[in-house]
Amino acid sequence: MATYKKRGYKPKTKKEKEEVVEENSTTAEVFNTLDEGASKTEEWFVKNQNYIVGFIAAAAVLVLGYLGYNKYIAEPQEKEAMNEMYTAKKYFEDAANGISSDSLYTMALNGGEGKYGMLDIVNEYSGTPAANLANYYAGMAYLNLKDYQNAIEHLSNFSSDDKMLAPIAKGGIGDAFVQLEQLPEALEYYEKAFKANINDYTTPMYLLKAARVAIDLGENQKALNYLNRIKTEFESSTVASQVDVLIGMAQAKL
Repeated sequence: MATYKKRGYKPKTKKEKEEVVEENSTTAEVFNTLDEGASKTEEWFVKNQNYIVGFIAAAAVLVLGYLGYNKYIAEPQEKEAMNEMYTAKKYFEDAANGISSDSLYTMALNGGEGKYGMLDIVNEYSGTPAANLANYYAGMAYLNLKDYQNAIEHLSNFSSDDKMLAPIAKGGIGDAFVQLEQLPEALEYYEKAFKANINDYTTPMYLLKAARVAIDLGENQKALNYLNRIKTEFESSTVASQVDVLIGMAQAKL
């Protein structure tokens, strides 16, 4: 068992002298090992410094390139795209307000007065937030023009966390599938729509649409669940007045 010895303590017996020699030898060995490891690390660094410096330089170039791309290319491109979209968006809004709807929806898609339409924005500014938003407008325009396949395509290419646009886009796909008489797909997208964001406008609206399609598909218990949810959670919504009749229909089919 090792014993504690004060500093300056001089070994007296032969055994103690042997212990000191052994201690010194072990300590020297440890330091030699550390020196050896440091030397090897230094040798490795010297040998590979060109690669290391090259890697650091490449990483710096990537970071600076990303920042430069955002500042000098992406941001100006996005601003330009949003400016180009202004007229097409105005056509869409006027059409939605009932002003020469079909012709204005077509102009919103294809452009007019020398200005880009939503399809131009999608193609010319692909990958930008403006092109993403243009897919939403294009999808809704196609839906109103009864071109349901194109409506599904563009609304599927739109992604957003916006509490209104996200569920309305999913619901628009559901509406298109209803018109194409693809009811299972319609139900799937109505369910996605009311789950996308919980609010007093889109949630009860798509719960009701989902319930109607569920009844048509013979999924009456699911329809009842959705209708009862409207009745308990959204009783002041504009669609709540339609719930009781549908509840009666679903119950009669159970």
